[in-house]
Amino acid sequence: QVQLVESGGGLAQAGGSLRLSCADSGRTFSSYAMGWFRQAPGKEREFVAAIGWTGGTIYYGESVKGRFTISRDNARNTVYLQMNSLKPEDTAIYYCAADQNWRAPRSSSRYNYWGQGTQVTVSS
Repeated sequence: QVQLVESGGGLAQAGGSLRLSCADSGRTFSSYAMGWFRQAPGKEREFVAAIGWTGGTIYYGESVKGRFTISRDNARNTVYLQMNSLKPEDTAIYYCAADQNWRAPRSSSRYNYWGQGTQVTVSS
């Protein structure tokens, strides 16, 4: 069973940084590829980043490429999202998700397990 809990959200100024964490309380974390998605009010859920089982394969959404970094620590059952050079348009609820098969890393519908989300607000 996968249970994901995000943390690290909050308020940041434009140009600042935040680091999100997503911890899995289960015992099978390394069996899942992980993704970060975000959803702003009135908008569809957007792909942010994804990382494979060992961290060797990584994908980023175009809007965050070069600013955000995804990583994972399988010993700690945790995936991270380092967000630098934040912009007001990064304001959203950020969700982590787990997918065992990872056939479509950018597709939210393929992920089986989701955290509750953490709010990120970037002020101008």
